[in-house]
Amino acid sequence: MKLVRTLVAVGALAAASTVSALAADISGAGATFPYPIYAKWADAYKAKTGIGLNYQSIGSGGGIKQIEANTVTFGASDMPLQPDDLNKNGLVQFPTVMGGIVPVVNIDGINPNDITIDGPTLAKIFLGEVKTWDDAAIKALNPSAKLPSQAIAVVHRSDGSGTTFIFTNYLSKVSADWKSKVGSNTSVEWPVGIGAKGNEGVANNVAQTKGSIGYVESAYAKQNKLTTTKMVNKEGKTVEPAPAAFQAAAGNADWTAAPGFYLLLTDQPGAASWPIAGATFILFHTQVTDAAAAGEALKFFAWAYANGSKMAEDLDYIPMPTNVVGMIQKVWTDKIKDANGKPVYSATN
Repeated sequence: MKLVRTLVAVGALAAASTVSALAADISGAGATFPYPIYAKWADAYKAKTGIGLNYQSIGSGGGIKQIEANTVTFGASDMPLQPDDLNKNGLVQFPTVMGGIVPVVNIDGINPNDITIDGPTLAKIFLGEVKTWDDAAIKALNPSAKLPSQAIAVVHRSDGSGTTFIFTNYLSKVSADWKSKVGSNTSVEWPVGIGAKGNEGVANNVAQTKGSIGYVESAYAKQNKLTTTKMVNKEGKTVEPAPAAFQAAAGNADWTAAPGFYLLLTDQPGAASWPIAGATFILFHTQVTDAAAAGEALKFFAWAYANGSKMAEDLDYIPMPTNVVGMIQKVWTDKIKDANGKPVYSATN
């Protein structure tokens, strides 16, 4: 069986191959946060098996809507659904990788990690209360930096986004004003700024706009050579956006105590922890309409867990621990079934 891999980013369709009329279709849609690693896994998996992946990088909000409407084999979201919502919609979710969300800036003369931002100041920037780069709040954090008297151009997501959920969940934890005025969700009423679609869109807008600040998943900052900032974490320590800091935050994840794998990793304790971290999730129906496609999709994720950790680490993602993968695969066999109640996946198929 030969499947097409299609990756959609910022509305642009890139087809890896032409699918025959007889080919079954594994289709997924949603989060842009994991797009770089899903693309890398898909290339390697197709080279190994001849089977491709059809994944549309349209944002977590779109992924949730498409899986709830049963128009894709799986949805993808960086915002985990509450257990009650999963049960109501006949869904299960499981995490694939963890990673960091990073502030990125475009300021002349400022190189990656030259400047530091803390949570309250970041909230004030996105609230529109800190308006210029030489504001006293930023200068207090960066006394030796040469900050221009330049207006701050805020760039945020325009689509329903799990990256936005993680980012605004963090801001809600560190700023009472943000929590009361804006709150946390995949889409919010932004007080200021311009919107862009996907992590890709935010990355492109920041790269092209002098004086700008945005937030993207770390892999996008790395791939687009964007200027990241350091941050002050929950312990008051200044940390750089690096794999060790993402791993420190991920190390606090207790998946065994997370019903339905519902777990948030923002503002985690630990001197080395990056403050804006999260996992990304896959959503499946518990009773699938296309058992063959569902089984193939789960085999792809099983392969990725077993063989894709190094690829994930190369893009600054944190792979799921082996014991958690075991928990995930038990959910597959216990809860994802065909119309006859038979599991669509087993470790031996």
